[in-house]
Amino acid sequence: MKDLVDHLRDCHELTPEQYRALLTMRNRQDVDYLMQQAREVSQQHFGKGIYVRGLIELSNACRNNCLYCGIRRSNRHVARYTLSREQVLACCQQGYELGFRTFVLQGGEWGEEQSQWIAQLIGEIRQRWSDCAITLSLGEHPRETYALWREAGADRYLLRHETHNQRHYSLLHPAEMSHAHRLQCLEWLKELGYQVGTGIMVGSPFQTIGNIVEDIEFLVDFKPHMIGIGPFIPQHDTPLGRFPAGSVDLTARLYAILRLALPHALIPSTTAMATLATDGRLRGILAGANVVMPNLSPTDTRKQYALYDNKASLGAESSQGLKDLAAELATIGYHINWSRGDAPR
Repeated sequence: MKDLVDHLRDCHELTPEQYRALLTMRNRQDVDYLMQQAREVSQQHFGKGIYVRGLIELSNACRNNCLYCGIRRSNRHVARYTLSREQVLACCQQGYELGFRTFVLQGGEWGEEQSQWIAQLIGEIRQRWSDCAITLSLGEHPRETYALWREAGADRYLLRHETHNQRHYSLLHPAEMSHAHRLQCLEWLKELGYQVGTGIMVGSPFQTIGNIVEDIEFLVDFKPHMIGIGPFIPQHDTPLGRFPAGSVDLTARLYAILRLALPHALIPSTTAMATLATDGRLRGILAGANVVMPNLSPTDTRKQYALYDNKASLGAESSQGLKDLAAELATIGYHINWSRGDAPR
C-alpha cells in the first residue's frame, strides 16, 4: 500500500482498482502513512497556515427538491428566511474587522428573477472591500447569470456535483434535475474564469465505493481549484432522513487521496466533519485539508439553514469562536492564515 501512496504522490493518478484499494485498506499503519504523505504535500504547498473563509448563509429558500436536503422546497417544517442587503453587508463588515478576506455567499437555489439583486450585492461588496475574494455557492443557473455575477466581481464558485454516477444522482434528486446539466454548469463556470469548486457527500444513500472511485477520477480529470467534501448527515424531514450518516474516517481518507492527486487544490475541512466528531475538523486538516469556513451569518438564522440535523454553527465553527479555532489549530501545530488564499492557476 505504501508503494501505491508513493506513486499517487509522485504521479498524481492511479487506476480505479488502486483507488479502491486505498479507500478500503484496513492496516492502520498504511492509513497513517497515507495521512502523513498528504500532510507533507499540503505543508509543502501551503505551509501550516489554514485559510479561513467567512460563510454568509443568504437564504434557506430553494426551488429544488433534493431528497437529502433540509431546505428542499417541499419541507414545510423549516421557517424560511432571506437576509436583506443591509444584513449581508453588516456580516461582511463584521467579518472584515475580524480579519476575513474571503466571503462565501451561500444559499438555496433561487429563480433567475433574483439574479440582478445578487449582482448588485456582489458589486457593492466588491466596491467596499476591494481586497477581498467573493465566493458564491448558489446552485445551478444559466451561463448568462454566471457571467453577470462574474462581471459584477465574483471570484469563485462552489457547485458540488454530489456524484458523477448518473444512476446514483437520480436516486438523490427529483426527476426534473439533470446530472448532465450539473456538469454543464461546472464547465460554464470554468470557461467564465471562476475559481471553481466541486465535490461530493461521502456515505450518501445508495453510494458505493465504486461511485467514490468514479468521483475521484472525475475530480482528477476536471482539476477543480477547490474540493468541497463532507460526510453525509441526514435531515429528519427529508425522504432520505432515515439513512445513517457517512464516515468521518472515510472522508478524511478521501481528503488525503485527493491532496496527493491534486496537490494545489483548496480543500476545506467541512462543517459536516465538525458536526459528526468533536475532532472532525482537525482530522480533516491532518489529512491534508487547508481551509475552514467559520459562520458569519446572523446568529438567529443559523439554525434555520438546516441542510442536515445538528449542523455545527457555534464555537470554533463561528466567527465568534475564532480564538477557540486558533487554539484548536495550535494543538496540532497549525495557525490561521488570514490572506485571500487564491487557488494557484
